[in-house]
Amino acid sequence: MIRTRRAGAAAPTEFRIAVLRAKAGPLSPQTDEPKRVFRRFYLATTVSGAGSAVTLVALPLTAVSTLDSTPFQVSALAAAGQAGWLLLGLPAGVIVQRFPLRAIQIWMDLFRLVAIGSIPAAWSLDALTYPHLLAAMFIVGLATVLADISNATYLPAIIDTDHLHSRNSLISGTQAVTQTGGPSLAGLLIQLGGAAGALVIDALSYLISALALSTLPERSAPSRTSVPAITLIKEGWTFVTRHPVMRPCLLWATATNFATGALMALMPTYLVRYADLPAGVVGVVVAVDGLGALIGAMLATKLTLRFGSARALLAASAIGAAFTLMTPLTTGLYTAWLFGLGIAGFAAGVVIGSILTRTHRQTASPPELLSRVMATVRFVSWGALPLGALLSGVAAQYLGLHTAQVLIVLCTFVSPAVLLLSPLRSMRDLADEHSPATSPAP
Repeated sequence: MIRTRRAGAAAPTEFRIAVLRAKAGPLSPQTDEPKRVFRRFYLATTVSGAGSAVTLVALPLTAVSTLDSTPFQVSALAAAGQAGWLLLGLPAGVIVQRFPLRAIQIWMDLFRLVAIGSIPAAWSLDALTYPHLLAAMFIVGLATVLADISNATYLPAIIDTDHLHSRNSLISGTQAVTQTGGPSLAGLLIQLGGAAGALVIDALSYLISALALSTLPERSAPSRTSVPAITLIKEGWTFVTRHPVMRPCLLWATATNFATGALMALMPTYLVRYADLPAGVVGVVVAVDGLGALIGAMLATKLTLRFGSARALLAASAIGAAFTLMTPLTTGLYTAWLFGLGIAGFAAGVVIGSILTRTHRQTASPPELLSRVMATVRFVSWGALPLGALLSGVAAQYLGLHTAQVLIVLCTFVSPAVLLLSPLRSMRDLADEHSPATSPAP
């Protein structure tokens, strides 16, 4: 059995860095200097994120405009892209521990390059079908699971623990920028060359990401290859579910992702078919979601320093849910701004919570458990994404688009309720579960 320290205690920086870099050797001061390594890592995540932001609009519009898919079929595409977390989420932590981290990320980029690239290729040959879209999204989803877990495990291996909070905020902020520009670019590309053609951007982004990652030093997570995989999975699961802070944060993330999956899956169909918005306007509305995420990333550190991470998490979740009340008010072109403002406020709250909880997991987990902790959390919480997407599609199919949107809004209030019913309501910071709150909530 792994001998772990008290839950919530921070691991010494020297021990964390030494363990995570044990198999890689020292960094070369000329080619592998930490800041330069992080810049290349940052480039890879930024470029692939920008391509994915284009796909966020281009793929469902391909289904709606090119294949005339039903609301349920469009939601099923979103569910297929997230199903990998239910199928591969838990084993991913063990897989990541047994293979080089950089190599996993490169191979997953290449798999996603082929899967996404096949869609515009088939479209150009007039051979694109709905099962093709479904299969491509499923493959991308499986590859994303391994890429995400290895990415989250690789980051603490190349930077000092003291800088994790700021680096996570930077990455989240940049992703928010790409989520702002990507959908707008997608709307323009769709009007110029069709929805399927816009997916070429995402395919190229994975190629650039793979090339950037290939210049990074290799890292391997601490591994015990002689221990059965089921034992390793159980250790990660037990650590998270018994941790006094990670457990309620896991429940919050699960409820949040369920609502997010439902909202994002229904949004393109709602805006196109209920609000009757053109593709360019849909791209702009979706882009505002990225603007909200950027604001959240910029505020996360400031709110933590001023009010404490636990208080900031609770307030951001409650205020973000309140913003979604605006989304069902969008019924046409002149009220489209209400939907944009609603999802922007919700995105800001989600990103603040994501940064705070992810940083806590990265610093409060023993290094030898980190990949399995991340996998456990993502298996449960991100596994809620396809469930939310599917149920939103069912609701839209049988209750109507507007009723389904109202139900999604109600789901967003489950997240702050989870926090209010947990010990986090009396805490100031996530890092110390025994310390009562001493500062006012923001």
